[in-house]
Amino acid sequence: MTPPNPATPQRRAFMAAAAGTLAQPVLAQTQPAPAQADKPAARLERSRTRVQGFADAEMDYQLLRQLGAARYGGASVGECLALAQRIKNGDPASWIQEFAAAGARQEADALIRARRGHAASARDQYLVACNNYRAAEYYSSVQAPEHQRLGLKSRECFLAAMQQQGGGFDTVSLPWRDTPLPAYYVRSPHAGARRGKTLLIISGYDGTLEETWLAYGRAALERGYHLMLITGPGQMDTLRFYPGMAFIPEYERIGKLALDHVLARPGTDARRVALMGISYGGYFATRMAAHEPRIRALIANSPIVDLHAYMVSFVGFDPAEMSDAQDIRLADVDQIPPSVLPPQTREMMRNLMLRLGQPSFRQAYRRLRDFRVGDDGLRRIRCPALALVGEGEGPEPLAQHAHFLKTVGGPSASHVFTVAEGADGHCQIGNLAYSAAVSMDWLDEVFAAR
Repeated sequence: MTPPNPATPQRRAFMAAAAGTLAQPVLAQTQPAPAQADKPAARLERSRTRVQGFADAEMDYQLLRQLGAARYGGASVGECLALAQRIKNGDPASWIQEFAAAGARQEADALIRARRGHAASARDQYLVACNNYRAAEYYSSVQAPEHQRLGLKSRECFLAAMQQQGGGFDTVSLPWRDTPLPAYYVRSPHAGARRGKTLLIISGYDGTLEETWLAYGRAALERGYHLMLITGPGQMDTLRFYPGMAFIPEYERIGKLALDHVLARPGTDARRVALMGISYGGYFATRMAAHEPRIRALIANSPIVDLHAYMVSFVGFDPAEMSDAQDIRLADVDQIPPSVLPPQTREMMRNLMLRLGQPSFRQAYRRLRDFRVGDDGLRRIRCPALALVGEGEGPEPLAQHAHFLKTVGGPSASHVFTVAEGADGHCQIGNLAYSAAVSMDWLDEVFAAR
C-alpha cells in the first residue's frame, strides 16, 4: 500500500488517534535539556537538574503523568527530571530503557532496605519502582515479551510494597470465563469494626491497578473507605496475563463480578458502595451503573457515553469511514517509513488495533461504535452521580460531560477542572490531590446522609 502523505488530514489523524485517550494538550512543551548538561559544571550552581520536558506532546504528557504521581508516593520529581534529560525526544525505545533501568535500580535498593529491616523506606522505594516499570510498560508494544515482563515487574514491586506496609490487603481473582481477572481489595485502617463504606475504582485504556492505587487509593483509604480496584478484558493488567484479550463493550458483566465479591465481604455496608471510573473507565463505570442498581454512587472522570465519538474527536474525521486504499492494516504498520509514521505513533496505532481485537485501523474504529451508553441507559442511573472533566480536554469530552449531566436519571453534580488549578488535563494528572478532594468530599457528603 501507499503510505499516507504526512500533510494530509489522514496523517494527522493517525498520529492523534493512535495515542488513545491520553493524547491531550499539555501545559508546557519544551526541548529536552542539551547533552552538555551531563558534563561537569565549570562554575558553582544550585543544581544540574533542569525543569524541562519534551517537544513531543504525548511524551511530555506522560512525563507530567509521572510527576503527578509524586503526590502519593509514585515518583520523585528530581528523578523524573533527571530521566527526562537522558531520554531522546519522541523515541519510545529511549523512554523504555531509561524508566526500566530506574525501576530496576529502585527495586534493588528497596530489597536491600527491606533486608535491613527498614520497612517504610522499602515500601516507598518499591512504589516508585512499580510506577517506573509502569511508565516503561506504557510505551512497549503489547506484542513484545518486554511489555509483559515490565508489567509483571510493576505488579511484583507493588505487592512487595504492600507486604512491607502490612495488613488489610488482598489480591483477588474475579471469575471471568477461563481467564480470572486480577483485582485488589484493601481494607481501610480507619474504618473501624462496623460495616463500612466501599469505593470500587476502574481505570481505562492504559492505567493500571497499581497506578490507580497511587492516584486515588491512598486518598480513599485515608477517608475511611474500603477499596476495591478492578480491571477487565483488554486493560493493561489483564494483558500482562492474557496478551490476546481484547476490550469488550459490556463492562456491566465485569461490574457484576466485582459487586458480587465486595457485597459478600462482611465489612461492606451495601448502602454505601460507590464506583469511580477514570479515563476509558468513565465509560466502563457509566455502563456498569446503567445496569447495576447495587451501585449507590457514581463518579465518572470523565463521563464517556460514546467512546467512538470521543475517539473520533482526536482525529477530526471518522476512520471507520475510510476507504480500503486509505486503511492501514496490522501487517502494513512496519512498512510505513519513520518519516511518515514516527516510531511512537506506530506503536500506539498497532496497540489500538490489537487491544480492540481488529485487523486494521478502520475496523478498530468500527468496533468502537459498540462502546456507548444510550439515553435509556443513562436514565436508568438513579444513584447520585458526579461528572468530572478538565477544561483543556477539548469540545467532545466537554459535550459528553454536559449530555451526561442532562440525561442521568438521578441527582447529579459536576466539576470542571481549570488551568488555574493545574488540573485541566485528562484525569487531572497534574493535581491528583485536588481531584481526590473534589471527588471524595462529594462522596463523603452523599454517604453522610445514609
